[in-house]
Parts: sequence; structure tokens; C-alpha cells
Amino acid sequence: MSAVTQQKTSFFNKFLNGVEAVGNKLPHPITLFAIFALIVIVISAICEALGVSATGDLVNRATNSVETQTITAISLMNKKGIVYMLTSAVKNFTGFAPLGTVLVAMLGVGVAESSGYISATLRHTVKITPKQIITPVVVFLGVMSNIASDAGYVVLIPIGALMFMAYGRHPLAGLAAAFAGVSGGFSANLVIGTTDPLLSGITNEAVKLIDPNYIVHPTANWYFMFVSTFLITIVGTFVTNKIVEPRLGKWSPSMLSDDEDISAASTQDLTACERKALKAANYTLLFMLLAIIVLAIPESSFLRNPKTGSLIAGAPLMDGIIFLIAIYFFIPGVVYGKVSGSFKGEKDIAQALGKSMASMGGYMALVFVAAQFIAYFGYTKLGTILAINGANFLKETGIGGIPLMLLFILFSAFINLFMGSASAKWTIMAPVFVPMFMLLGYSPELTQVAYRIGDSSTNIITPLMSYFAMIIVFAKRYDKDAGIGTLISTMLPYSMTFLVGWSILLVIWMLLGLPVGPGAPLMI
Repeated sequence: MSAVTQQKTSFFNKFLNGVEAVGNKLPHPITLFAIFALIVIVISAICEALGVSATGDLVNRATNSVETQTITAISLMNKKGIVYMLTSAVKNFTGFAPLGTVLVAMLGVGVAESSGYISATLRHTVKITPKQIITPVVVFLGVMSNIASDAGYVVLIPIGALMFMAYGRHPLAGLAAAFAGVSGGFSANLVIGTTDPLLSGITNEAVKLIDPNYIVHPTANWYFMFVSTFLITIVGTFVTNKIVEPRLGKWSPSMLSDDEDISAASTQDLTACERKALKAANYTLLFMLLAIIVLAIPESSFLRNPKTGSLIAGAPLMDGIIFLIAIYFFIPGVVYGKVSGSFKGEKDIAQALGKSMASMGGYMALVFVAAQFIAYFGYTKLGTILAINGANFLKETGIGGIPLMLLFILFSAFINLFMGSASAKWTIMAPVFVPMFMLLGYSPELTQVAYRIGDSSTNIITPLMSYFAMIIVFAKRYDKDAGIGTLISTMLPYSMTFLVGWSILLVIWMLLGLPVGPGAPLMI
């Protein structure tokens, strides 16, 4: 049995090595995204000339109603398309959602790194935390981070790499574990996050086609996603420890990029001065956390949604979470620097801010090109047409029951490779599949769960995911030879196991007849 297992593992590793080799032989990511953009331009012209289109029922977000629409491919090689490319380039770049998020958060994180606060915190953590639990902790925190929307991408993923490096483990394994939790487990959580009301609102519009009185609440998937949090943590831990890290091999500081220091990897004991500085910085952080909690408690708090009183959906607390994170790194970092002596004055702090932004130069260059590619893909409607035609095909297959639900999960996972936005895909797919499954007796809450499984599982392997370019930049910090092939081959085992494990959980859930959320049965 062990020989068979070893042979299978060897074959799988050869497959992953092949994916990595092919991927890394591709041009530099900047060049690659530029090529992708050119391909979209050419294909859009061909599709428009051929009259490629798709007709389906879509949710109109402006009127909150379902309308039958025909979507036709739009060319980028005519006068209107050329004008669009000329006039939208700057807007595509500056309006690229992750750009501001990453840069603002990195201002605070960069100061905390330069002062030595993050390094000291990690070194102290290494001394008090058993090595065996660090992987599940990183994956679990990644899953939980989606309550703060995209904050996990810019904070937890680089921290995950540093944590593994501090334990003498491969930092890319830590990056992968965090990325798997943050993005692969995006739909799972122990509490209701920002995604739940967004998707349930779209589902409600599709439900009206069958039953205008049926309401899908934001808590509709809570039971299933609560259990999914532990599933993703367990599966993510197994994949990291048994597949990803062994395959990456032993890491050495020589693999660092030229401009990266290894202070965070030090396992030396803290000096008396460092311990004093760490204590002062941590007390400052604790005070700041208590302050925000006290401010958020009153029902009339300015941090709550003024209409619903929620601290999550539409709340200033969540809308400003990235700036808050930057502050919560910046201020303790400054306190640590002043007490430890690493910051002599305000000029050192200003230099740390500049250094933080300088380190993101490669990322900003990559984002400019990636933003054009993603914007072109949206403008030409190619992803939308693919989704509508695929949904119509799936509807016509005549398959029912659990096999249909599993096929729907696979379809959602496939479409996610071409459309990064969860809400955009659901806007297209909900009016088709929610009514269809309701007519078969399945609740819209169950259909929404199946969609979320497929949508989350392939987030970590598609270049169209808006943070994909940023993860490549983070990976290059710890392996200067890392490329798209490295990242995809590293994340592919997570994607495959999440998809299979989550699907099995759904099948078991359906066989047991368990509700997917409060007042959300499987059947109607």
C-alpha cells in the first residue's frame, strides 16, 4: 500500500512540476498580461464580426429586477473600442480595486516591518507557540479574514509567509496556506460576512421569477459555511503539510530577492530593549483595539450602518477597515521603533514609509497591465457570453438530483476561471439556476451554497482573480525565480482538494437533509 501511495504521490508531483515548468517558461507576468490583453482585443473583433452573442435572464442591479437580455460581443478594434482603450487606461489602473487597498495597508505594515515590530512579534510567537499548530492557525485566520472583505489578502498572506520563515519553514508554504484560507475558503466563516448579504440580494431577485413572496436572508448559508470553516482548515492544513511544503523542499535565505532582508526569520532571543519595546507596542495595540470596540458597542455608533445598525454590511467600520489596519500597524510600529531605538525621529518614520512604497514598484507596474487586461475582458462581454451560454447548456442537459448539483459546482468553478467577481457571476447565473432548481424542488439557499463552493475553490488558480498579480509579487520576495507557474502549481492541490472535499460535504448534507442556514431547508 505504501509503495502504491508513494507512486501516486510521485506521479502527482511530476504533474505539478510539469505545470510549474510550463508556467515559468512563459514570459514575465507583466509581458504575459500584456499578451493576454492583445489576445482579448483580437478575439473581441472576431467575435463581433461573427455576431457571437448570448441571451438569458439577468438580474438588473440598477432596477433590482430580472430581465431577459441579449449580450453581444463588443470589439476593441473599432473606433469606439480604440477610444475606450485610450481614455480608460488611467482609470483602469487607478480604479483597480486591489491597488489602493494594497498600497494603503502596506504603508502601515511597512512601518511595522522597518521598525522591527513584526520581526520581534514573530520571534516571540515562535517561542510560545507549538510548531505543530502554526499551519492550521494560518489557514483558519485566512478563512476568518473574509469578514473584513479583502483585508486578508494584503495583511495575512505576507504575514503567513513571515510566520513560516520564522519557524524555519518554507515561506512560500506559509504564503500558500494563507492564500488558500483567504481566497480558496472565501465563502466559509463562523459569522456572517460581507459576501452573504451581497449574494442573497441577487438570489432574491431571481427567486421572484417563481415565488415573489419567498425571501432569502443573509443568514441563509450560515450553518453550512460554519461547518465549512473547519473543513477548509483541516483540508488546507493537510495539503500544506503533506503535499505543498514537501514539494517545495528546503528553503534557504539565498532564495530571497536581492532587496529582501531576513530579519523576520531570526529565531534569536529578544534583547531586554526589544522586550520592553514589544511590550509597549502591544499595550498600545491593545488600547487601540479596546477603543474601537467601545466606540462600536453603542447602537447609535457612527461605526455602524446608520439604517440597519449592522457592524458588517454597509457599516463604516467595514468600509474603513483597510485604513484602520494601516493605522493599527503604523502606530504600534512607531511606538516599537521609538522605544527600541530603531526610529530616532520623524525622518526615520518618513523613510520607512518611502521604503514601503518603493518595494511595491514592481507590483504597481504589473497591476497597470493586469488592470487593462481585466477591464478589456469585461468591456468585450466575452466572460458574460461564456457564462450565459454555459448556463443555458447546463439547463438543457436534463440531469437532476445530486448529480446536477455537483455538475453545477463544477460549472461555477470553471466559469470562475474567466470571471473573477463573485457578484458579477451570480448576477448572470442566479436567474437561470435558482428558478430551475426551485422547479425541481431545491431551495434557492441550497443553490446559492453550491455556487459558492465552486466560486471559492478556483479563486486561487485563476489569473483573473484581482489579487493574483499581488500574490506573485509576494512570492518573488522569497523565491526570486517564482512565476505564474510556481504559484499555480503550488495552489492547484488546494483547489482540487477544496473542490472535492466541499462537494462531498454538500452531498452528505443533502443526504442527511440538514438545513443550510436558519430557516433555510434543502427542499421547498
